[in-house]
Amino acid sequence: MSDPTLTPEVTWAQRSSTSDPERNYVYLTIGAPDVPSKSCKIDLKPTFVDFTGHSETKKVTYHVELVLYGEIDVDASTSHHTSRDVIFVLRKKELKAEYWPRLLKDSKKVHFLKTDFDKWVDEDEQDAAPEDDAMGGMGGMGGMGGMEGMGGMGGMEGMGGDGGFGGIDFSKLGGGAGAGGMPGLSGEGDEDDEGDEGDDDMPGLEGEGEEEEIAGKGKGKAGETTEEPKATGGAKIEEVP
Repeated sequence: MSDPTLTPEVTWAQRSSTSDPERNYVYLTIGAPDVPSKSCKIDLKPTFVDFTGHSETKKVTYHVELVLYGEIDVDASTSHHTSRDVIFVLRKKELKAEYWPRLLKDSKKVHFLKTDFDKWVDEDEQDAAPEDDAMGGMGGMGGMGGMEGMGGMGGMEGMGGDGGFGGIDFSKLGGGAGAGGMPGLSGEGDEDDEGDEGDDDMPGLEGEGEEEEIAGKGKGKAGETTEEPKATGGAKIEEVP
C-alpha cells in the first residue's frame, strides 16, 4: 500500500519595484516537514510551480501545483530547503509598482494557501521595510535581540538626574537628596524614633497630680463612704447635776 498524498500548507508575501529587480519578487513557503532535499522534486516554469516531496518518517507524500497570477523569471528565482519547509524567492518578470492582487491565476479561494503575515508589508509601506527581511529570514529585525536598543533603561540610568519623576525637586519636599535611589526618604525611620522619645520626655499637665491626690483623699476604703456629722439647728442643752 502506497503512502497517502497530502496538499502542504503554502504561505506567501511579495514586494514590488519599478526599477530594482531584486526588490520585485514573491516570497513563497511550502510546508514539508521531515522531507529531505533528495526526496524533493521541484519544477519551476514562468507561470507554474510544481512541488513533490516524500517524508519517510511521516509516511506521507506532499504535492502541490500552483498556477501563478503573473510570470516569474525562472533563472533569477531561488529556493532554499530546510527540515520543515521549502522557501522560494520567485522573481517577478515585470517590473511594476503595483502588487499582484493574488498569488494564483484563479481567483477561487483554496484552503491550503495563506498570507504570510510575518513577512507581508503593505504596498505603500514597503520602501520603509528592511531590504533583507524576506531574503534573509527577517534579518532586518536582528537589532531587537536582547532588547539592546533599550539598553538606556537598565537601572533606569536613561532617566537622568531627575530620576524620572518629571523634574520634581525632592529637596524642597523635605527629602534632602535627589530622587535617585530615593535616599532622601531614608530618614523616615529616624524621625519616627525621635517622635517616640519625645513622648516619653513630655511633662504632665500642670495641676494634674494635685487633682488626683485630692480625688484620692475623698475616697475611703473600698466600698466605704464617709459622712460628715450633721449640724443641729438648736443650742446645746447641758444637764444640771
